[in-house]
Amino acid sequence: MGPQSEPSSHCPGMGWPHRLLIPQFIGTKRLNAVLASTLPVAAFFLDALGVRWAPDACAGFPPMAQSPQTLYGFTARLLDGSEVSLDTFRGRVLLIVNTASQCGFTPQYAGLESLYRTYKDRGLTVLGFPSNQFGKQEPGGAEEIGAFCEKNYGVSFPMFSKIEVNGPAAHPLYKFLKMQQPGLLGLVGASGIKWNFTKFLADRNGKVVARYGPSTEPKALIPAIERLLAQA
Repeated sequence: MGPQSEPSSHCPGMGWPHRLLIPQFIGTKRLNAVLASTLPVAAFFLDALGVRWAPDACAGFPPMAQSPQTLYGFTARLLDGSEVSLDTFRGRVLLIVNTASQCGFTPQYAGLESLYRTYKDRGLTVLGFPSNQFGKQEPGGAEEIGAFCEKNYGVSFPMFSKIEVNGPAAHPLYKFLKMQQPGLLGLVGASGIKWNFTKFLADRNGKVVARYGPSTEPKALIPAIERLLAQA
């Protein structure tokens, strides 16, 4: 029996289709069950290597999941304990990153700070959310985290209090981010954050338009950031 093409998103102009061909006798449900049970490790490596639906390959960005809500409905605590509404950043392009001080990707703080200093006057804000969920690589408290970031990388962009990004206790903002941009394996239930320094990019209207894996260097986001900054 010949293969059956399952419906999926498609990005015009890419060198490979965003669709999965499977034998008809297997069925979509059975395939999804197999993938969900066997690919958690693959999901980690794909995310860590920056494999994603690449917005730069399309004329625009991938569509956001259907939701009336934007980032502006959420609040979070800064390192000093003060509560901040993300509505404060309305009209700005946002780069949201879960961070850690003892991670192999920690030097990306320098790249994130460089992006912030270069583009903040044009409308970019970087938001850092420390998390201790991956390898316990952010064990310190708020004061220690802030001192580390300032001393080692001169971080001047907003840093928030330590949160969880996965599981039942995940911050509501991160539940929303993962819903809007679940990543390559989100269709099989692997939308969770896989490691520190996963990056989400949001446009001036508070819509989450892209997700990048931990190994994607901040400078690689420059074309996408400049395109969003150019939008009214």
